[in-house]
Amino acid sequence: MSSKPEHDDSNLPPTRRSPRPLSIILSVLAAFFGVQSEKNRTRDFQQGRPIHYILVGLIMTLLFILAVLVAVKLALRSAGV
Repeated sequence: MSSKPEHDDSNLPPTRRSPRPLSIILSVLAAFFGVQSEKNRTRDFQQGRPIHYILVGLIMTLLFILAVLVAVKLALRSAGV
């Protein structure tokens, strides 16, 4: 008996893995700032589900709007308005 496997899987493409949540968040952040690399963009479109990126994008947009509102309210309060 030989220890060599019957099938050689080295020529098969890698299995499709879903990106991890942190990877999705970092990709959306990079897209927000316009610094997403072509390699990561391609990976996102090939491996990720669009709904994940859409939801993270919407949540991050809402957080950004809330942060701006809080900053404006704090600035107005400190200015005595």
